[in-house]
Amino acid sequence: MLNILHQDQHLVVVHKPANMLVHKSMIDRHETQFVMTILRDQIGQYVYPVHRLDKPTSGVLMFALSSDVARLLAGLFENREVKKEYHAILRGFAPEQISIDYALKEKHDPIADKHAKKDKEAQSALTVLERVATLTVPEPVGRYPEARYSFVKLLPETGRKHQLRRHMAHIRHPIIGDTTHGDGKQNKFARTNLDFHQLALCATKLSFTHPITGEAIACDTHFEAPMQAFVERFKQ
Repeated sequence: MLNILHQDQHLVVVHKPANMLVHKSMIDRHETQFVMTILRDQIGQYVYPVHRLDKPTSGVLMFALSSDVARLLAGLFENREVKKEYHAILRGFAPEQISIDYALKEKHDPIADKHAKKDKEAQSALTVLERVATLTVPEPVGRYPEARYSFVKLLPETGRKHQLRRHMAHIRHPIIGDTTHGDGKQNKFARTNLDFHQLALCATKLSFTHPITGEAIACDTHFEAPMQAFVERFKQ
């Protein structure tokens, strides 16, 4: 059962668990559970995806309940009329506030994207970072005498593939648990010393104007237990 954050006759918003695909993918053929099919069976109605979250990312995810509403919602995302808020834990002490304006060239998967156009120009990508807290763990990591972390709020102004993970790597503060763009030694330390085994990234809030009713909708969600336990360390 998925946690439903909002539902009406036009759309539904749920909490997507970490490490669950939104829908079937050629990349992860062994997977058997998908948010779309679980939600369809849960509410007894077909659902239409309108945006995406990476498999390891948890948090707020919206679906339309008709193809017409799906087109309207997709337009909201395309026109940047949906405000997205994420929280993450990064390696090192990140700046207190920074706007990361760094264009991203789309990276293709050799299986899932084999028919995609390969020579596309880099697309503009903008992320605002606000540091919430810092944490020091007095244990050596690699060549460093201690482990340093930042708990941050991330506000993406654009929605490029893997934008937050790539932008954090670009400023040399990768997200903990990111096995593609992150720091292997830090990830191993987090697993071994902090019992943290997933990506430290959660889509915590989605705000938009309902395309049918005109109502202002704001859906937020909680951290899952491993992320919450990590965040609690920043308060000690």
